Amino acid sequence: MYRFTSVSPVSSVVESRNLVMFSGRVPPHFKRNRLSEALDARRAEGQPVIDLTLSNPTRAELDYPSDLLAPLADPRALTYDPQPFGLVDARRAVAREYERQGLDVSPDRIILTASTSDAYSLLFKLLANPGDEILVPRPSYPLFDHLTALEAVNARPYDLEYHGSWAIDFASVDRALTDRTRAVLVVSPNNPTGSFITRDELDRLAAMCAVRDIAIVADEVFADYELEPGSARSAGRVSSRRDVLSFALGGLSKSVGLPQVKLGWIAAAGPDSLVDAALDRLELICDTYLSVSTPVQVAAATLLYRGVSVRAQIAERVGTNYRWLASKSAASSCTCRRAEGGWYAVLQVPSIEPEEDLVVGLLIKDGVLTHPGYFFDFPHESFLVVSLLTPEAAFRDGVAHILRHFDCNVADAAPAATPPAQAHARDARKASASGGGAPRETKE
Repeated sequence: MYRFTSVSPVSSVVESRNLVMFSGRVPPHFKRNRLSEALDARRAEGQPVIDLTLSNPTRAELDYPSDLLAPLADPRALTYDPQPFGLVDARRAVAREYERQGLDVSPDRIILTASTSDAYSLLFKLLANPGDEILVPRPSYPLFDHLTALEAVNARPYDLEYHGSWAIDFASVDRALTDRTRAVLVVSPNNPTGSFITRDELDRLAAMCAVRDIAIVADEVFADYELEPGSARSAGRVSSRRDVLSFALGGLSKSVGLPQVKLGWIAAAGPDSLVDAALDRLELICDTYLSVSTPVQVAAATLLYRGVSVRAQIAERVGTNYRWLASKSAASSCTCRRAEGGWYAVLQVPSIEPEEDLVVGLLIKDGVLTHPGYFFDFPHESFLVVSLLTPEAAFRDGVAHILRHFDCNVADAAPAATPPAQAHARDARKASASGGGAPRETKE
């Protein structure tokens, strides 16, 4: 959980002097954020919490086979055979996963990682020097701020626009590009908007990147979970590109609901000469760290095969919750924005109070924990982001509290603030709350 928010230095001279021993890659100061304080206080009092931020599938009341992790005890894992890209049998198993999705990816172009975050770290080392820039979507998951900062590179946002469905604002991409841009990140489907990148969008983005020697990095960890029928099959996939250096990311955390086993992967694509050069350099980077454990590599094929039942349960859960939410919100003052895939839904709600006050109030008064929109860098208020992974009964109970809150209050409430005042408040929160304000998503 993001229990703290980073703030501007206001400490004593003695404390400030002590801070010079620490890297600038991490914030210099931290303090508790309001939502974390309210959540801890409620739990300390023994009061129930309806958690609409749930991102950990192992705590989502899914039916996991009791012996699902037995392959981790395979005796073959007693022999250590370090391979920079991972054991070939495991890479072949990942290649079969792409084949299941209708994609042809050679095991020779697959790199095993300890997580998606690990994959980002490897790719930032490969592509960028300190001070270089990575374009990241907005709205999107705030962990990118930390992942880039920890590699001493700068995150620059480009926008997603909503006009009945989400789409890339290519004018904002063009404005964000500089001579220090090294990669453009795409999350497909996006967290939290649930939008897949379309084939036309990917073609346009590839054309912009190829001529500038910029790579595309596509986080596809939620690709198995479509909310609108056919959206996954019609999405653009970078692993089939031959015109631009591209990297697709995936992992067991989302594909079979096993974040605790720590296995992700990168699939490289693009012009052969560039892919070969990238793989040569990645081999050195991966050989330096060798971060993936042998037991999970040995077990990978079996975990992917037997984890199908877990994936089916998750797909059923998120689809059912999304359809129910869309139906119920249609008759309320709140709007469920269209999503195509993933584990999250975005509720646009009346701006009767600042988002931070809203989420803290919902927790204190109704016992409902949800993400505020500013956590994901939405351009304006007011939005709530809810997890579709939440068990159905709790999901419906929590959402019902939210809808009643607005339907009972919206008629008599004045706007929380003028748009400029809201924008100023949001900017202040972003400056003082690097990643704070809500539980962090379970990473692989």
